[in-house]
Amino acid sequence: MKLATPPTSTDWILSEDDFLPNHIEANGNKFLIGNGYMGLRGTLEEFGKEHLAACTLSGLYDQSGDKWREPVNAPHAYNLTLIVDGIELSTLKSELVQHSQQLDLANATHRRSTTYQLPSGKTIKLEINRFLSLDQKHLGVMQCRIEASEPCLVSVSSHISTDIWDINGPHLEAFKSDAMEGTLCLESHTVEKQITVVVASTIESSEELPFMCESATNMHLCEFKAEAGIEYSFCKYIATHTGVESHDPKAAAITTLETARSLGLDAIKESHDQAWKKRWTNSDVQIEGDEEAQNALRYSIYHLLIAAPENDHASIPARGLSGQVYKGAIFWDTEIFMLPFFDHTQPELARHLIQYRYHTLDGARRKAAENGFRGAFYAWESQETGDDACTFFNVTDVITGRPMRTYFRDKQIHISADVALAIWRHYQMTGDLSLLTEGGAEVILECARFFYSYASYKPERQRFELHDVVGPDEYHERVHNNAFTNAMVRASLQIALQITELLKAEEPQAYDTLIAKLSIAEELAGFEHMAANLYIPAPDKDTKIIEQFDGYFKLEDNRPESLKERLIHPNEYWGGGHGIATTTQVIKQADVVLMLHLFSEQYASEIKQANWEYYEPRTEHGSSLSPCVYALLAAELGKTEWAYKYFLRTATIDLTGKSKQFIGDLYIGGTHPAANGGAWMAAILGFAGLRTGGDTVQLNPQLPESWEQLSFRFAKLGQWFSVKITADQIEVTADATNAKAIEFDLSGDLLACEVGATIQTNR
Repeated sequence: MKLATPPTSTDWILSEDDFLPNHIEANGNKFLIGNGYMGLRGTLEEFGKEHLAACTLSGLYDQSGDKWREPVNAPHAYNLTLIVDGIELSTLKSELVQHSQQLDLANATHRRSTTYQLPSGKTIKLEINRFLSLDQKHLGVMQCRIEASEPCLVSVSSHISTDIWDINGPHLEAFKSDAMEGTLCLESHTVEKQITVVVASTIESSEELPFMCESATNMHLCEFKAEAGIEYSFCKYIATHTGVESHDPKAAAITTLETARSLGLDAIKESHDQAWKKRWTNSDVQIEGDEEAQNALRYSIYHLLIAAPENDHASIPARGLSGQVYKGAIFWDTEIFMLPFFDHTQPELARHLIQYRYHTLDGARRKAAENGFRGAFYAWESQETGDDACTFFNVTDVITGRPMRTYFRDKQIHISADVALAIWRHYQMTGDLSLLTEGGAEVILECARFFYSYASYKPERQRFELHDVVGPDEYHERVHNNAFTNAMVRASLQIALQITELLKAEEPQAYDTLIAKLSIAEELAGFEHMAANLYIPAPDKDTKIIEQFDGYFKLEDNRPESLKERLIHPNEYWGGGHGIATTTQVIKQADVVLMLHLFSEQYASEIKQANWEYYEPRTEHGSSLSPCVYALLAAELGKTEWAYKYFLRTATIDLTGKSKQFIGDLYIGGTHPAANGGAWMAAILGFAGLRTGGDTVQLNPQLPESWEQLSFRFAKLGQWFSVKITADQIEVTADATNAKAIEFDLSGDLLACEVGATIQTNR
């Protein structure tokens, strides 16, 4: 059995050619692999829970005692213990001749190669490739090869570990082992809901490597005498199933392994590679002239693709599938920062992400009712039911040691608006009316109902206002008339009205059924009245600056750099009741600037310019969501150098590890899929100037100076297009399989792109 040969191109390979113990935690994130159903941290096979080794399952949550609910990490089966001549070999304690760790972005394959030297002078080379099948979501594969320089006795073992890394666990109990015909099976149950979790494994090897099963230790074991210069290889298949998707997870796991053995490694790998090739065909972005930007952007896209589920009951958590951080919760990150990528390049996956919000609608309704409102108040931290996993005391004061009351859960009302806007924009991109009739319209109307219930009408001002909210800038809590929130709420109301008119015209029966189901007919006029009279903070007549919220300009005008001098502890939370930013104009992340990006067509360039220049020096970027927003607006304004700076900061966040690891004493490490989505947005919506919201697709590029060419694909209304942009030309080619022409605005030139045709313009 031969290992797959790595591609010769380095464009797709992320590599580290040394072993550095202080990189273990970071590399667990950096070399993460996944297939949407599970994520396997990039730890080495000899590592355990103390090194944060974990296989995190998508959409399966558990609560242990009164601790935070979080996703479940499966029993860990991607491990190997290697003993040669009685000496256990490990990167942590053995002498290394050579070591490298690689991630192949093209097919989400993790590779490690290590050559050990024994005290006797013998050398042992270990190579392991592993991947989580994109074609068979429940199957993982670990290929191993061992070669010795001299004859030696080798013991190889690999087990299914019950010693699992959990942040707020344990989450699994009642472990039951079984061994049958070379297959190990470990069955367990979640603590809270008694959901069955099964991990099973089998090993395919030659006659020279006779593996035995030990059910008492959940272990496959092989002992053999290795000859000099001979390669010994074997393959471990691992199946993971739960009671969420199967009535009999154990039988399903055994079937998965039987199928794997019958197909064989070559066929499994080929199907896996083809599935990844299909995804990359429409998702890849090619940058010529800037290798750093190319590699960082491709790496960002990779992290989006490995986290995307292929069912309607899960979504992408704030830290992807890199672990249990942030409770594995789904935030507004998905709708605002990740969905644009999926809408443009993977519309089917985007639909699953949208439908997740429909399946959690009842949880949003419960939250609204619990707070005294009608409609749907979506969770700040959403899990499988849509009920809010966020606690009222979310941060610990590192100075006093006391829990701090935060208002993320009960005052960030904009999440419902983010959901409504995302559904509408997906419809605009795809023209998929069934999304609206199969739940999307119901979600939007319930979000509008919530806002109508929440708002305050001020008769003396003849307008609606939104009081006691938290905007994206979480350093300032319980403010009135946050500009971003008010603009998003107005958009939600307008979308609700547009959808009712659309359904009334196109699907009258579905419209009548929905209106009757929600008993909402009398409220529609109220939505219209509120949309027309909701207060939206306007730009100052002289400065053009929009006040972020009522009273913001009265706060102390400071800058993040000088404010840091007031810190007593480096991990202090800057917001909350007495955070150092609370009484100042220093903000956590893009707020007004994000509003100006999302509703760019509603504001003149001079307004966007003035606000970018005002808020940029006052933004601490305490969230990974922030830099990409400044990149987007900077690119639109022609501030290409600034845009490029913020693009790189966004796109390299998981390569450099330069992000906040703690809020107070709360660990927030892991990957950053929202920033990854932001990197794509900065490149395509920013530098390429792509706008697809109207009937005419716009391309108005502002490329960084070093970018010789930018190439990408996208879909609009089911029609696919390939784009090439250089410093002096824009070229668009329609797929030959398209059904109709789409009109383009190429930097002011209006051209129809017919089926299979190419249009271009010189700049």
